[in-house]
Amino acid sequence: MHRRSSGGPAATRGAVLLAAVLLAAGCSGGTDRPVAAESGPGRAAAGPSTGPGPSPSPTPAVPAGPYVALGDSYTSGLRIEPQVGEPRGCARSAVNYPSLVAKALGLAGASFRDVSCSAARTADLTGSQRTDDGANPPQLDALSADTRLVTVGIGGNDAGFMEVVGECARQNLVQSLAQSLAGSAAAAAPCRDHYASGGADQVRRKVDAAGEKLAAVLAEVRRRAPQARVFVVGYPALLPADPSACTPVLGAGVAPADLGFLGEKERELNSMLAARAAAAGAGFVDTATPSAGHDMCAGAARWVEPPFPAPGLAAVHPNAQGQQGMAAAVLRAVRG
Repeated sequence: MHRRSSGGPAATRGAVLLAAVLLAAGCSGGTDRPVAAESGPGRAAAGPSTGPGPSPSPTPAVPAGPYVALGDSYTSGLRIEPQVGEPRGCARSAVNYPSLVAKALGLAGASFRDVSCSAARTADLTGSQRTDDGANPPQLDALSADTRLVTVGIGGNDAGFMEVVGECARQNLVQSLAQSLAGSAAAAAPCRDHYASGGADQVRRKVDAAGEKLAAVLAEVRRRAPQARVFVVGYPALLPADPSACTPVLGAGVAPADLGFLGEKERELNSMLAARAAAAGAGFVDTATPSAGHDMCAGAARWVEPPFPAPGLAAVHPNAQGQQGMAAAVLRAVRG
């Protein structure tokens, strides 16, 4: 069913502002369901059978470290104070989920290394990443045969997810302007239509390509840290199940069907991460399920900032509450 917006000045101004913020957010990196956390290699072998059936595998011991955190801006804690570490351009927070996990496990000093970096792609795990304030060495260089726990929060930038968010804002802006100037009928989902042009799902293709790169990264993690338990950390939900709930926050300038499209693509991204983790024998940490009801349109309960974020925070990125929620999900998987 096609939706008609008012096409009035208020809707157009809202679309202009939203597009500007979302397009800017797309330059900062990081982004982007229900899958139970899996155990990675390092799980203890099953003990001898004591009954009529096979005995369950015992719960693996909680790693005592060293713990290495790899990832992009959703891991580093972009703009969440206090910002620590070098290079400063990586925008690591002292209260990001790796730091909270390390603290909960009693890991400090040489037992914990956070080498995550804003805007990181999978290539930045094996190669140096340039930032506005120095270079971040290849993230995988932090691994060694002694490493016992690894979290990997990567893939959204390879899939171009933040660019997709920005493009959706642009497509809706173009539609709003066309309606305002010419009174043309509104498409139900101009962004979805844009990415389906040519008969192929362009976003899905990018997600699949990112999956191939992640598979290579996980193989290299295993080679460098053969004794480590490895967990791929998914992305928290950006949008609610009902896109119309976002109208008070995002305004009437974005088609609800396009918000639904973005939610669908984020679910595809997380599903890819889960599948690649399972194929590599790693665990997957589902942060989307616990973040339900804490999306960018959830007001004070939100884990992710909306396009117009609270002062000092990054648009379309986790806030401190979000990092706490992600840390809790990681700890459940590690302790499980």
